[in-house]
Amino acid sequence: MTVLPVILPVVVGVLAFALALAAWRLFRGPSAPDRVLALDTLYITALALLVALGIWFDTTLYFEVALLIGLLGFVGTVVVATYLLRGRIVP
Repeated sequence: MTVLPVILPVVVGVLAFALALAAWRLFRGPSAPDRVLALDTLYITALALLVALGIWFDTTLYFEVALLIGLLGFVGTVVVATYLLRGRIVP
């Protein structure tokens, strides 16, 4: 007997709760750097949730979407951080 069918719903639930907490911090954050960190945490948690769902449903589509979210999330974080540091996006 494998423990994967028992553990995966718990992991998905915990990651969904972490996603909700990060979204709350994104909208409620007291300052702009807090919101940038919340956005970064949000996309990493979404990436982990998609990987867990891909394992649970045994499909590769979730892994491809997770890769795309990882790529766009990194670029988005760099753009927002550059904007906060310099006041403009393009140098």
